[in-house]
Amino acid sequence: MTEAVPAAPVDPAPSGGGDRDRPLALTMGDPAGVGPELALAAWHAARAAGDAPFLVVGAAQAFDAVPGRAVPIVAIDDPAKAAQAFATGLPVLKAADLAAQPVPGRPDVANAPATIAAIDRAVTLARAGAVAGLVTNPIAKHVLRASGFAHAGHTDYLAHLCGRPADAAVMMLAGRHLRTVPVTVHLPLAHVPAALTPERLTHVLRTTHRELQTRFGIAAPRLAVTGLNPHAGEDGMLGYEEQRVIAPVLDRLRGEGLDLAGPLPADTLFHAEARAGYDAAVAMYHDQALIPVKALDFFGTVNVTLGLEIVRTSPDHGTAFDRAGTNSARPDSLIAALRLARAMAARADATPVAS
Repeated sequence: MTEAVPAAPVDPAPSGGGDRDRPLALTMGDPAGVGPELALAAWHAARAAGDAPFLVVGAAQAFDAVPGRAVPIVAIDDPAKAAQAFATGLPVLKAADLAAQPVPGRPDVANAPATIAAIDRAVTLARAGAVAGLVTNPIAKHVLRASGFAHAGHTDYLAHLCGRPADAAVMMLAGRHLRTVPVTVHLPLAHVPAALTPERLTHVLRTTHRELQTRFGIAAPRLAVTGLNPHAGEDGMLGYEEQRVIAPVLDRLRGEGLDLAGPLPADTLFHAEARAGYDAAVAMYHDQALIPVKALDFFGTVNVTLGLEIVRTSPDHGTAFDRAGTNSARPDSLIAALRLARAMAARADATPVAS
């Protein structure tokens, strides 16, 4: 993982160099996962491609266990020093020391407070404008929960830190060929129909439309909206959510000027000809949105959080404890997440308006 990594051809955001004076902040993630070694690989890739610098928020100890590490770790105390440090090594801005020496593949609850502290400080820096945006390395929710962490995961915790309700945040998956947005996310499939309310669907559609404009530079976004049921309900033969929930919301928002197609059968929405007709697909549940984007671009897909005042992206994979310490995890998604965050931050009008 200390070899230079080829640049990933991922650019699902507007082009442009953007603000190179402020670095991006990358959280260390769980120190026993693949985050530290992927951060080192991303440093190599950025140096090789001439990409703008980033800093890691966390603890320098997180990099001690990376096998074969040949990249100097440069401790900094101010994000403004990241660019200079990046020329010679990976800048690390300390949030909190680790309580235990990390062992790749063996997460330790004792280090959960430091993992959380890294997120806290990175969000504080992003909200203050000291960094251009936030990229988060993977965390292990079960490890944090064992330490008393009360939030369901990364995204709702970020909303909390930004002073927003958990449901204000909207997840987008962005790859080279497709952007998808699930209306409901981490729910048992049996709970999805009850969670698919007009209010939630309205919020997701408005947020997606707005941030395609402000974060992605698409002046007139075109959204394709799936149905919930097979064949989009087949006129009520296979379910009524399309008629009772989805279609009325789409009709109302079309009256506000949103370009919405649907509800459409999900099984015919993701081939190349269909994808040419929209800028993002809004799906009703997790797998309906994630399966197509990962099938098309498994290693390059990026998780994007919409609906907050800060830019946040993340690689679309977990801690991969089974690969940690082996230098076998691919850094493509993290490299893409850094590039997408930089492109999103480059938008001059990138401050979202609360819906």
